[in-house]
Amino acid sequence: MSTISPHLVVKNAIDAARWYGEVLGAEEISRLELPGGQVLTIGLRIGDTEVHLADEHPDMGIVSPATLGGTYLALQVEIDDVDATFERALTAGATQFHPLSDTFYGDRAGQFIDPYGHRWGVFKHVRTVAPEEIAAAAAEMFGR
Repeated sequence: MSTISPHLVVKNAIDAARWYGEVLGAEEISRLELPGGQVLTIGLRIGDTEVHLADEHPDMGIVSPATLGGTYLALQVEIDDVDATFERALTAGATQFHPLSDTFYGDRAGQFIDPYGHRWGVFKHVRTVAPEEIAAAAAEMFGR
């Protein structure tokens, strides 16, 4: 496992694991279900990173972004075919957060919110941009 491993709470971990497999190519590596069928954790591997999913347990304060009304966190994933992945996510029920575009910092990138309330940024580095050029473009974009 990597040093930091996200543990995402969702309303239906089994469906979410399937969705992440279909859209992001996640591979299930472990599963621990509780009596009654609720999921304590499903381990997934996306690229070289483990991501864990759990069902909500509201009585313990463990709730998903859907219950909270949103998330401020975005998980970033480098993808070889970012266009196909982004389209696959939207077709599979994700909501576009930031459209896919070529960025001033050299990535082709976009963000979507999956059906479980988590925000994902997918990107592919397409060109190297000098740090000074990135700083100037960021200042222009965010300096307004």
